[in-house]
Amino acid sequence: MGDQTLRVLTCGDVQGKFNDLFNRVRTIQKKSGQFDLLLCVGDFFGKTEESEAEWQEYKTGAKKAPIHTCVLGAASQATVKYFPSADGCELAENITYLGRRGVFTGASGLQIAYVSGREALQEPAPAHCFTPKDLLALVAPLVNNSKFRGVDILLTSQWPRGVWQFGNNPEVNTKCCGTASVANLADKLKPRYHFAAVEGAHYERLPYRNHMVLQENAQHVSRFIALASVSNPAKKKYLYAFNIVPMKSMEPSELVKQPQDVTENPYRRSGKEKLQRGKTGLDPAEEEEPAAQFFFDLSRGGRGGGRGGGRGQGRKRPSDEGDRPPWDGERRGQGGAGDADGQPRQPRRPPQPTGPCWFCLASPQVEKHLVISIGTHCYLALAKGGLTPFHVLVLPIGHYQSVVELASEVVEEMDKYKAALHKFYKSRGERCISFERNYRSQHLQLQVVPVPLDKCATEDIKEAFMVQAGEQQMELMEIPEHTDLKQIAPPGTPYFYVELDTGEKLYYRIQKHFPLQFGREVLASEALLNIPARADWKECKQTREEEEQCSATLRDAFKPFDFALED
Repeated sequence: MGDQTLRVLTCGDVQGKFNDLFNRVRTIQKKSGQFDLLLCVGDFFGKTEESEAEWQEYKTGAKKAPIHTCVLGAASQATVKYFPSADGCELAENITYLGRRGVFTGASGLQIAYVSGREALQEPAPAHCFTPKDLLALVAPLVNNSKFRGVDILLTSQWPRGVWQFGNNPEVNTKCCGTASVANLADKLKPRYHFAAVEGAHYERLPYRNHMVLQENAQHVSRFIALASVSNPAKKKYLYAFNIVPMKSMEPSELVKQPQDVTENPYRRSGKEKLQRGKTGLDPAEEEEPAAQFFFDLSRGGRGGGRGGGRGQGRKRPSDEGDRPPWDGERRGQGGAGDADGQPRQPRRPPQPTGPCWFCLASPQVEKHLVISIGTHCYLALAKGGLTPFHVLVLPIGHYQSVVELASEVVEEMDKYKAALHKFYKSRGERCISFERNYRSQHLQLQVVPVPLDKCATEDIKEAFMVQAGEQQMELMEIPEHTDLKQIAPPGTPYFYVELDTGEKLYYRIQKHFPLQFGREVLASEALLNIPARADWKECKQTREEEEQCSATLRDAFKPFDFALED
């Protein structure tokens, strides 16, 4: 399946800043390797003489896009002149206009649905606008196929109205943002990723379900991402990088896995309400023009009910029984925000394990003498058999398997602990190195190790990880500065990840076998801490009395930096 993974970049409104965009893409590819595709939503062309001059360089072949680039059509009347055909065409070498609307299927099987322009508010529709007939022509052939489960990617310029319901709020005026026709389009096509622009804002919504829990078979989740314009003054995010395996190549059980922070579908009502109303549009109170909704009253005959398997539960990876430092702890702070039952901002209990877990704070298997600090969503514990006396673990209180599956409020508090540890170690003349192994473990353990400044430089640490990985035929990839781990490692992906004190991040997608002590082995090597005998935690065990003494010492030393005590 790894061979079918595609690396994709998506961009917001380019607005004629072609050199800025393509220079940025070159920089990213130089650091993290070649991407397969660049998708551009919103207005690709600009309205100034400068942007016209830049475009001529690409059109004439004087300059060339560094990656195959697919763009949507005009989102404003001023740029219609750049698109000679509504059916799509090559605009310049490596730059393709997809067309007015349609479905692009690549050789890999990746399916991209797209609609160019804005919604038409009048008849006849201007050239930069789409009509209900355009959307009907796009939707009907897909949803009337009994095997249809959804599309991999949906590209629109406009936002879907109400996408923020049940989720996190965007920094836009929600009273006038988006359109119901795009919302209904997204509801019908069930894209795994939906990208939009034109609002000048960056917004990554929490993933949402495409099925009703306990009423329908599990289906894949959808993610909506809106991107800002290229080189915007506020430095809002305009490029989004992600890996994707085409839906057709995925096992159903993998496809329908549900992340911990998934919410209800923002575009749907209950089944009872649907039957009463007879349509799937948004609330009529929003006063959308009915012409934009009529085409969604499609026949339901022959539509598949979600073939992705009934439960949506992939097999759990076996835990590494030899790598389970036990500790106990008192439970504190069960509150949360943004529950996944469709009720926004409701307090919730952290996820619970299906069986015994050595790392869940409420577990009877835990030894509480190793706990250093307890927050609302995370806690800090002394590492059992640590590399150094102040080697710690940052763990979620609830049962999460990896960083990429964490709810947003848990990520926020984990980042606070990391920042506090940075300050703590810095005060002691040490740099902070953290790593995670999402492989043969059932509960997230973020290992945080202090390395004395006089032992080695950050570059030495980075080189040591790279070299030792290479010696074991593993290629560590450097994650671009503004790319989140979630973007390249979907939930369920086994991986190893290390973050240096400079913020640089290295990532390896685990294929088959992986040395369980790799992170410790590198840091313990002669080039770094020079304590190779401590590479395996089982060789560094202490008595309970020694552990209690080390925990008490660390607890006292960390107190000035412990934000959890401020409550």
